[in-house]
Amino acid sequence: MVDTIGWASSAVLLATILAQIRKQWRARSSEGVSKWLFVGQSAASLGFVAYSWLVGNWVFVVTNALLFVAGATGFLFTWHFRRVASGDARPCGRAPV
Repeated sequence: MVDTIGWASSAVLLATILAQIRKQWRARSSEGVSKWLFVGQSAASLGFVAYSWLVGNWVFVVTNALLFVAGATGFLFTWHFRRVASGDARPCGRAPV
């Protein structure tokens, strides 16, 4: 039962981060999203992966590894969409005009 609570909580946490990333992708914008949110979240997730591995807690190893991937993805989206907005890059999948 204890692990079930951990896995369920993990799913909720991942769903919230993924919902933010999905919103950015659909809007093709990172307006109002701090890149530092994803930088800090990714750094914390890496630290928690190491800690969880050392204490043998697989719920948190998996959760934080996935959170790191989600945070890195969110950071890349934020960086990309800001470059596009500033005119430094073209939008994903769109040919130059």
